[in-house]
Amino acid sequence: MSHSRPVCYGAAMELFATAARGTEVALRDELREHRFRRVRADRGGVHFEGDLVEAGRACLESRVAVRVLARLAEHDAQGERALYDGVRAIDWRPWLTPRLTLAVSSVSRDSALTHTQFIAQKTKDAIVDSLRDALGARPSVDLQDADVRVFVHLVRDRATVYLDVSGESLHRRGWRARIGGAPLKETLAAALLRMSGWDRARPLCDPMCGSGTLAIEADLWARGVAPGILRDRFGFERWASHEAGAAARMAALRETARARVKDEGPTIEGSDVDGRVVDLARENARAASAHVSFAVAPLSSFRAPSGAFIVTNPPYGERLQPEERLYAEMGEVFGALAGRDVAILAGTPAIERAMPMRAVKSLPVWNGPIECRLLCYTVSGRTPR
Repeated sequence: MSHSRPVCYGAAMELFATAARGTEVALRDELREHRFRRVRADRGGVHFEGDLVEAGRACLESRVAVRVLARLAEHDAQGERALYDGVRAIDWRPWLTPRLTLAVSSVSRDSALTHTQFIAQKTKDAIVDSLRDALGARPSVDLQDADVRVFVHLVRDRATVYLDVSGESLHRRGWRARIGGAPLKETLAAALLRMSGWDRARPLCDPMCGSGTLAIEADLWARGVAPGILRDRFGFERWASHEAGAAARMAALRETARARVKDEGPTIEGSDVDGRVVDLARENARAASAHVSFAVAPLSSFRAPSGAFIVTNPPYGERLQPEERLYAEMGEVFGALAGRDVAILAGTPAIERAMPMRAVKSLPVWNGPIECRLLCYTVSGRTPR
């Protein structure tokens, strides 16, 4: 049996914002701050409710969400035929025409169908067959820049079909043209800043800033710059159903977001021993119109302003011995910062072992496939554990 709710402008619908694993609570709190309705954290993201323009507002305002999905239908899918028939039964004409392009992705858990590419292919076949029967022609597939993106979530032989409201991943703010060797996604950086407890008022420093993502996101958050403000349009603004009233509402939301930006914020500084990545950070800050100062400096020379908050993402991975020397240096430098708060994204237990104080918070969070801990310290000046 298939169950669906209308996905249209003005009608309330079920929405789901996806998030990096471990950041769901941060996203929940953010959406509640922005006064979205029926907000509830779940595995992999946050449920909430609103019409399509409210979904667009989430794309514009959320720093932590990776995508915003609108639930279109749900049906049993115990095999490929059941999956195909359920998807084909959906009326796709409000969203797609033969002139638009389509892309489908999927995930599967605890189901008879396990191959996600096969699930996406069968879903695509059902959609284009339905439209060919209804309109006499079918849309083309464009995996890189589709007008309409469809996502299928298959769990225990039950398929939930979503429309991707956001289109391109929301971590792509539009300002990071160049990146360093191990870039931190903007959405994860925003989540770490929120989870660290930083109040958006104290000075903030990142002494291992790389291409500057944490520092830039901190400035934009503190000054109220909407993370999606540089995006020309989101996915739903390319759908066949996008109409003038919704376009006007989105234009008003964008104008309101621009009008609230503050000219000044707290002092935000970043530094790194690698001059090449500091140049990238400065370039990214200019593109984002961020008020951040960057300098080339070794960690050993780091001196934080009084009362400053330190948030950083040190290197971790395969170069174990050099990094262990760096971690020992981190312990010495951070342990001397009495009166400061320090938050470290630690991708290896060696980082926590190197710290001379005990973390007041240790939160699990995933940086892509890497299981990390966000270690939060309040430095008292007494270095022994």
